[in-house]
Amino acid sequence: MQERHTYDLGMIGNCAYLALIGKDTDIKWMCMPRFDSSFIFGSLIGGEKGGEFSIKPTSEHYKISQAYIPNTNVLETIVETDEYAYKITDCAPRFRQFDRYYRPQMLIRKIEPLNGLPQLKVVCDPVGDYGQKKLTRERGSSHIRYFGLPETLRLTTNIPINMVMDSSPFVLTKTRYMVMTYGAPLEAELQETAENFINRTVFYWQNWVKSTSIGQHYQEQVIRSSLALKIHQYEDTGGIIASPTMSLPESPGSTRNWDYRYCWMRDTYYTLTAFNNIGHFEEMENYFLYLTNIPMKGKERIQPLYNLVGESTIIEKELDLPGYMRNQPVRVGNDAYTHIQNDVYGQILLAILPLYTDKRFANMEKSQSSYLLKTILDKIEFTMDEADAGLWEFRNLKQKHAYTHLFQWAGSHAAMKIAREIGEMELGRKAEKLLKQAAAHLEKCYSPTRKAYAQAEGVDRMDASTLQLIMMNYMPHNSQKAKDHLKALEEDLRVGKGLFYRYKHADDFGEPETTFLICAFWYVEALACVGRTEEAMEAFEELIGYSNHVGLLSEDVKSSDGSMWGNFPQAYSHVGLVNAAYRINNKLDKPDFLP
Repeated sequence: MQERHTYDLGMIGNCAYLALIGKDTDIKWMCMPRFDSSFIFGSLIGGEKGGEFSIKPTSEHYKISQAYIPNTNVLETIVETDEYAYKITDCAPRFRQFDRYYRPQMLIRKIEPLNGLPQLKVVCDPVGDYGQKKLTRERGSSHIRYFGLPETLRLTTNIPINMVMDSSPFVLTKTRYMVMTYGAPLEAELQETAENFINRTVFYWQNWVKSTSIGQHYQEQVIRSSLALKIHQYEDTGGIIASPTMSLPESPGSTRNWDYRYCWMRDTYYTLTAFNNIGHFEEMENYFLYLTNIPMKGKERIQPLYNLVGESTIIEKELDLPGYMRNQPVRVGNDAYTHIQNDVYGQILLAILPLYTDKRFANMEKSQSSYLLKTILDKIEFTMDEADAGLWEFRNLKQKHAYTHLFQWAGSHAAMKIAREIGEMELGRKAEKLLKQAAAHLEKCYSPTRKAYAQAEGVDRMDASTLQLIMMNYMPHNSQKAKDHLKALEEDLRVGKGLFYRYKHADDFGEPETTFLICAFWYVEALACVGRTEEAMEAFEELIGYSNHVGLLSEDVKSSDGSMWGNFPQAYSHVGLVNAAYRINNKLDKPDFLP
């Protein structure tokens, strides 16, 4: 039986940078100083042009096991041969210090012998400008400086410098440390600092998990997804990225290779809902600050996505790189910023709604509230009757999408509540008028022959995004209409117990070949909503089987063999898991399910 394609990667991060570490000990992906900067290590898509940072044994035959220190984002990789074994601990430091979070541009790699006399070699070959620039090196007494980047890159280590410079083999007789810094270098004592930072980071993450509110079922999966989601937020600005990677194909040879290292408004709504469901709120406050810095004033539209600092231009271009498993083209930037996607306005309103209705946000700065509310309602009004590219970002197809109308409806509903809280009655009346207009558009998407809501006005084809009509309470959960709608979607788009296609029709790149994990988790939620809770649990348990060895999820799954595709890890997928588990736990906590 052929082994399914899986991303054998663990992820570390500290809300300032992210890194993906292969089971072969190599840092396959790491961008600095921001998530959307050029990679410093990027063999994931750059091959030999992507550089390398590995700590491999000299033996050709070895076994690897990789796991997180429980309830943390600190990763351990154990390398074993017949003669010896050693462990690498990879840590992106994050902890409380002087009433703020310390999150330096620093990677700590601790290497300790477990048995025998490990013989290994270190390769540290960072690159610049997406692999187009080779860096020059300069040795110090206990460090190597790399030149050619906007700021200084430095590797401080107690491994003999010649062994690192020449990538020559050495015997690991005691614990060694490697600390890579971008910008400010490590000036303190190496071993003491590295141990202190690792221990404080472990303590921080384990305490963060302790303060997470989760149900009794699927705790392990929710904890891992929550930890993964947390480090997708760029804390400096509050922006939340869709994924740390770029140009990993949605399916082999499909050319659907996109850069996802940006902040989609809609992704953020779902992510903040997940954080709300697990009882973490500072992410929402940070995102509100991100929103207030987005250039909305005087703009006709709000874009579907912005970069990490709220800038609007994200030019898409192709790079001269081999690509992941030779999949071309390799794209950086994302032209979707030019698209018309009118669901975005409702999602912003839903994302900030808890700031006004949840009493735990009593001290939140909301001085921009009236301006923000009026601006977004004006844009819903301006775009209400307009066809758009939809959430799937069709490049050559504009329709009046049911999903867009749903979020115009739900966003207007949220706006009515916000207006009430801030005493803006006129804005509340405007929101109510827009809610009715959006509902009228939604009803034009209803297909009497299918007894279901179609993808858009004037078509009969099904679209998994309309599962949200049930989840967002547009249809009463106990209604026959909700059950009929779910049945039609199952007939057209479901594979197995839980996998779901976004849609089946051909788009700009042909017919989709892989299922989309967020849609599968929406399906789980919809099942729970209509009372099919046992089926929801069966589907959920199938879906968590598509995670990799450390519990991380990709964007897409190929139904024929269960292989992972698309950008990785995908915030959307982990959001779906957290929200689906929350929905199931709420159902199981009801008297009918209690023992």
